[in-house]
Order: sequence, then C-alpha cells, then structure tokens
Amino acid sequence: MKIRQALPRAPIGVALTLALALWAAAGSAKAEGASPRLTVSCPRPAAGSLVMPPPDLWSRDGVLNVAFNYYTTLDDAGRTLFCFITPNGLQSPTLHLNPGDTLKVALTNSNPAAPAGSPTEVVSNASNRCGDVTMTITSVNLHFHGTNTSPRCHGDEVIHALINSGETFHYSVTFPADEPPGLYWYHPHVHGMSEAAVQGGASGAIIVEGIANLQPAVAGLPERLLLLRDQNVAGNPQESAPGGPVPGWDVTVNYVPIAYPAELPAIIQSRAGQQEFWRVANAAADTIMDLQLLYDGVPQPLQVVALDGVPLGSQDSTRLGVLVTQTHILLPPAARAEFIITTPSHRIQNATLVTRNVNTGPDGDNDPTRTLARIVASEEPTPLPLTRAPSGPPNRQRFENLASVAPTAQRALYFSELLSDPSNPNSPTNFYITVDGATPALFDPDNPPAIVTEQGAVEDWIIQNRSFENHEFHIHQIHFLLTEKNGVPVPLEQQQFHDMIQVPFWSGSGPYPSVKLRLDFRGPDVGDFVYHCHILGHEDGGMMAIVRVLPQS
Repeated sequence: MKIRQALPRAPIGVALTLALALWAAAGSAKAEGASPRLTVSCPRPAAGSLVMPPPDLWSRDGVLNVAFNYYTTLDDAGRTLFCFITPNGLQSPTLHLNPGDTLKVALTNSNPAAPAGSPTEVVSNASNRCGDVTMTITSVNLHFHGTNTSPRCHGDEVIHALINSGETFHYSVTFPADEPPGLYWYHPHVHGMSEAAVQGGASGAIIVEGIANLQPAVAGLPERLLLLRDQNVAGNPQESAPGGPVPGWDVTVNYVPIAYPAELPAIIQSRAGQQEFWRVANAAADTIMDLQLLYDGVPQPLQVVALDGVPLGSQDSTRLGVLVTQTHILLPPAARAEFIITTPSHRIQNATLVTRNVNTGPDGDNDPTRTLARIVASEEPTPLPLTRAPSGPPNRQRFENLASVAPTAQRALYFSELLSDPSNPNSPTNFYITVDGATPALFDPDNPPAIVTEQGAVEDWIIQNRSFENHEFHIHQIHFLLTEKNGVPVPLEQQQFHDMIQVPFWSGSGPYPSVKLRLDFRGPDVGDFVYHCHILGHEDGGMMAIVRVLPQS
C-alpha cells in the first residue's frame, strides 16, 4: 500500500493526519463539557451486534426537509469518527424521495474550530464561491452520489462548496422526474479530506422510490438496507500488503465492525426460507467488496434488480426491468447493488454474507476474504419494511435508448501514478487521471476543465489503467453504459448503466486494461463537475479532474 498525500499542492496535506486527531480530541473534550448528548455524537455498535436498519426520513408533498449537524469524536481505539446527526438524534438517516421531489438540507458544521496553526487553503474566489472560501481541516460539504442533479452552488457542487466550523449551509437538490428509482447515497467530498470523513462514517443512503414500477418482482418483499463502510485498522499494523493476513482497512455493516484480528461477524436475523429484497451500498472510502452468500459453503443465487441506482434493462423503450442471476457481485467503493435473495432454511447450519478476496495489484490495498455477517433464522426477525407495490405504469427513464445513439465524440483517458520524489521510494505518491495527449496534473479547484462538452452530447470514453493497482472510475451528475472491457464487447447482460466501474491493474506487460463507456450528457445538468477514482485516498491524492458541460447551442 503506497503512501498517499492529501492535497499535494497545499500545506494542509502535510499535517492533515495529526491535525485531524487533535481536532477530534478537542471536539470530544468540548462535547463532554457542553452536553451529555454530544459525548456520543457518533455512536457505534459493538462487534458481533445485530445489524439494525438505519432510521428513515420520507418526503412529503414533493419535499424532504432535513437538518444535519456534523460532528467528530475519537473512538476507544483512537480513530477519528465523523457523523451526520439530526436535531432529534438520528444518525445517517436514509432519505426517501420520489422522482421529481426536492431534497432540502440545512447542514451545520458543529465541530470546534481547527487548532491554531492548522493548514488552510483558499479554494474559490468571488466568481465561483460556494460557502466559505478557505478550506481548513474542519471543512465539510455534501455530495449526493449517483443522483442526476444540478452541479450548481447549493446543489450537488463539490469543487468549491465549503462549510466551516460554526457555519450553516442550505442545499436544495431537485431530483428529475425521470430519475431512475433505486439506491444512491450521500457523503462529504472536500478534496484532501474525503477519505478521512468517509472512513470516519459520515455517510447515509438515499432511496428514490418506485422501483416496483420497473421491476414488479420486488413488490411486497421485505426490504433490507445494508451500508458497508471501512475504517482504519486499530493499531495501524504495517503488514497489510496484498495477499497478507492484515486487511488494508477494517469493514463495518451498518456500523457493526468486523475488526482485525478477531473479525467477529455481525448478525443478520431473518425469517427462514423467505425472499428478501436487499439494497447494498459499498459506502467504503477505499475497500473493494466482492459479495457472496454462502449456505453451508454453497454460493447462493443473487437475482440482481439494479446496479448503481438503475434497474437492469429499464432504459429501453419498454421500460421493463430484467433480473440477472449471479453468485457474487463485485462492488467498487461507492457502487450499489439491489438484489433478491432467499433466506436460509432451518436445515442450513452456516449461512454467511462474505466479501471475497480481491486482487488489487502489487501496489494496491489488501482486500482479503472476510465474513461480514452470519444470517440467523428467527421466528421474530428484525422488522423490515415491505417494498411498495407498483404505483402506476413505468415513467420515462433518464437514459433511454442510449445504446442506439451515435456518439458525438470519442475520448481516451488514463489513470497513472508517480512518486512525488522519484529518487525517494518512500516519498508520497501522486495520483493522476489524464486525457490522453495532455500533461498529467494533480487536481486543483483552480484548474481549467480537462474536458469541455455540450448539453445533448453522447460520448464514448475509453479509460485505461497504466498503474500497478486497481482504480475505480466515477463521474458526477450522470451515468454511463458499459460497452467494452479490454477492447472486447461485453455480453448483453453486462451492458448495464453504472456510475462506478473498476479498471483493473496493469501487470507491467501487454496492453493496458481498459473499459469503454458511453456517457450521456443529454440531461438538464450544465456547469462544472468532476470525474475521479473513487478509492478516496487516490482522489485526495490528486486523481480527479473537471468536466464542463456548456448549455446546448
């Protein structure tokens, strides 16, 4: 695992880790002296606990109003935790909306000010200011991941949006009427600090309702929401090379930790032998998951309904979803999968949800096989909501018929890495995503856009990986259609819509691994937004760039 450098262009990256720990400790001390409730501002369950669903908030009359306070504290292992808490104490609630609804969030940064002498950076000016202009280690903002919503200020804007200690910022995010129904999520996205905030647990789910309109098979099924996160391994052991015994990061299931070395699984209670609709988000900052259900060691069928919020097969003129059966599902960081499972019968002795070993490359993190949860049959399982019945015929879908549209442009991009000091093998690594032919550049909010396109465009992008570890391509505001891997068309059942895709590591010889994606800029969103690797340590290290969508001429 390489040394990573947050905010390479600014002094904030040099002192980030120490300053965050000091800040969190100050927050805990302030909390203890101020209010008993704040002493547990980021509560976490114990290892081996029952997996409980997150709390739910629902839109009403087309609007969902939410107030979040942003807190930090230290856990017993000295890890810095972050969380979003509502005024009545709900942590990371699931936000339920319908297509066409507006989400209004009042986000207050309730953390103490940064310690004296902490690094700062000016990230905006009068022409692009969105909140505060100066980033500190207290800064926060919100990204509404996967949503096809506006990148304007007070919308899904992450390039310049900053909320510092003691400040309140108001978001108003309108979901389009043709937004695909499915699972999305929210998390902070301040460049240089996104990895720390997401590993600290500041994230939650967004569900756009109406999925049964496109896939009736889920109607009436018990619905289980699982958010898989990661965090630092306690004690920070140094043996976490790929293939070794120590994971790069611990993982959690709805905050229940599966912590090295015990790796005690969480407990999922279910009624034996019934179908359930699982909605699973990989809300980890860096950990790649490869999910599988094992009943007495036998992989179980997973009937995949949707990936990255888009029901499979729903974006053609029929608007009818399809089910694709798999025995495991690879989820890059930030990816989501929604699928139907059948819970174990009483005859099954050992039922587990596992993440399989992922070979991330010689320079990658260690993502070993781990048992995430034991599934225990019970006559009184944790109460689950039932997926709503169809409310009407399928509505028009955001990405309809993209496969048959002729692309207006073709581009080639690539991931690469370089030591900041090539003469020093222990120097931090710089991470790049570059348009082929351009000079690699670390992300800077003052950079001009690397790509300029126009509303209405449909573009084919080939994304290569020229490094020795996996990278995970993500673009904000839109989705893309996967059409090829390594120059070979993918089977029809794999030609699905995503906002996350893995590009495997290069072996050091032969062609660079690649994917070909069709990107859909036909929606209403114009302005500047970003694409990047969603291994957030890589994004913080510079692997991000800006695309500008001009209004249609």
